[in-house]
Amino acid sequence: MSAGAAPQVLGLLRERGWTLAVAESLTGGLVAADLASVPGASRAFRGSVTAYATDLKHRLLGVDEQLLAARGAVDPQVARQMAEGVRDRLGADWGASTTGVAGPDPQDGRPVGTVFVAVAGPHGAAVRALRLTGDRTAIRRASVTAVLELLAAEVGRSTVAGPGSDGS
Repeated sequence: MSAGAAPQVLGLLRERGWTLAVAESLTGGLVAADLASVPGASRAFRGSVTAYATDLKHRLLGVDEQLLAARGAVDPQVARQMAEGVRDRLGADWGASTTGVAGPDPQDGRPVGTVFVAVAGPHGAAVRALRLTGDRTAIRRASVTAVLELLAAEVGRSTVAGPGSDGS
């Protein structure tokens, strides 16, 4: 991961008075660990859910059960619903999610390296599809970088003030 992505994201969130929650699958807590490693992270980072098992994506994050049954967990709509679900369930202004196949085997008919990252905020959600290469570790780390970069771009582009900012 780029050294500045987690501090940059948290800085943007703090400037706007916003909070963040994270839902992770293939990254297994790496996004949360990167965020929590930043001093003062608790001012913006509310927490995370690592929903590695498909049924937990439905039970804990509210991902549509029929969507999971029809398409599996590695799907752009699943990523979006994970981000929205963690945002709602953890009471955050923004939600971010990762889902995909790190390997060694394909999953849900998707090849290794297929990853979807998503963010959900005040103006809706954004999803990015990735086709990553490398070993399991490289795919997971690249997924962390991608979701934090997407989050930084979306938060940076948003002009709505958070509840704790001067614009509220």
